[in-house]
Amino acid sequence: MIGRTLTHYVIESKLGQGGMGVVYRARDTRLGRAVALKVLAVEVTADPERRRRFVREARAAAAVTHPAVAQVYDVDEVDGVIFIAMELVEGRTVRQMIAAHDVDILRAIDIALQVGSGLAKAHEAGIVHRDIKADNVMVTPDGHAKLLDFGLAKLVEPESSADSSGELPTRGASTAPTQAGMVLGTIAYMSPEQARGRAVDQRSDIFSLGVLLYELSTGQMPFAGGSPIDTMHAIAFDEARPVTEIRPGLPPDLQRVVARCLRKQPEDRYQTTRAFVDDLKRLRRDTESGTVRGLPLGERLRQRFGDLRSLKDVGPVWILAATGLVGLFAVLIAFDKIRLSSLVLLCLLGLFVYRRVKNRRRRLVAKAVARLKKRPEIRVVIVDQDNITVLVDEAEATLYAFIHGLVDGISRKLFVGRPLTGTVRDDVQPGELAQMLQRPGVLYVRPDVARLARSSSTPPAHS
Repeated sequence: MIGRTLTHYVIESKLGQGGMGVVYRARDTRLGRAVALKVLAVEVTADPERRRRFVREARAAAAVTHPAVAQVYDVDEVDGVIFIAMELVEGRTVRQMIAAHDVDILRAIDIALQVGSGLAKAHEAGIVHRDIKADNVMVTPDGHAKLLDFGLAKLVEPESSADSSGELPTRGASTAPTQAGMVLGTIAYMSPEQARGRAVDQRSDIFSLGVLLYELSTGQMPFAGGSPIDTMHAIAFDEARPVTEIRPGLPPDLQRVVARCLRKQPEDRYQTTRAFVDDLKRLRRDTESGTVRGLPLGERLRQRFGDLRSLKDVGPVWILAATGLVGLFAVLIAFDKIRLSSLVLLCLLGLFVYRRVKNRRRRLVAKAVARLKKRPEIRVVIVDQDNITVLVDEAEATLYAFIHGLVDGISRKLFVGRPLTGTVRDDVQPGELAQMLQRPGVLYVRPDVARLARSSSTPPAHS
């Protein structure tokens, strides 16, 4: 194919090859620009109906205009060769970046945010990608993410024939060994409904986007198995290990976003990609500003005890439990099943437990402050209700992760109450510092900082 001309595209070199066909670098002789030319394999496009459906989908994808979506310029056929001309994206795939350990938390959030924004645009146009994965996202040298191959995933999906169980077979599960890598890679990003061959909508893409964000954040896949069947079983039934357990320094809010994407039932996920993007924007602002937010109690219980959908609002649960317990004791006393002295003893025991639980936050914070005091770069620690503010000499990544892990650890160990948030600052001026040290909740001040604050707050002598 090198040197061949397809309409006004001159093929110059081969860029890569996959299960769908071969991708070439080509020159658009009309506009004088380089393009990527994807020539589809003959065996994939042999069915006339599937060819027509692919052309319709490619044209629909060409209507999606967004900076994070690789633009489709043209789709055509010459002498039985069907091809797509699209934007040539220079850079690396997300798969290559992860393999090179070249993705930090901010870059992971930024890539997922860009891809999510482009995907939201496609969803609003009624297009479901169905093949979101690390190999289909390119990142340019200046950091722009590009989502590739819109519409191609539909082409490789099975037709509507069902087996005796009522579920659709997954195409590729019994393909030749040369295609095993492609099949495994695709299956690992599938939503449960897609893995079962059922109808999918934009919420399936949101699941795959959650898998991508998980992989970007941890370098690992949330669901994996020794075979395609094992992987599909894990997707359908297993819970992914929290990202904050794999990398303790990650923001708890990141775990909340990922967990919501990876819910087994579509109705439990984000219902729109815009909602996912909005949460990621807030997460990026918090991460850039050094704000650390603990997981809400409902999310902590989900992680502790599994997927308990009824615990989204735990307030009524505690009220009902307490009411039921009081009612039980009343019935036992009425029927002389329990002595009053025993009830008094239980009440005293309950009071002791209550005090321990009530003071747990204060004890955990005190332990965290004791650890912070051992770090020479920590200047000031202030606790104001549900926020811990830590002033540092310089907010380096390792120090930020250390403080982040402490705040997250406190929130995880709290039984009741709102989770803690944390703020890390290295930009406090002497005047502001003096004011902050006058407020209640100052638990630690480094000696040289205290001297500096006193000197800046001392009024100048009058002659």
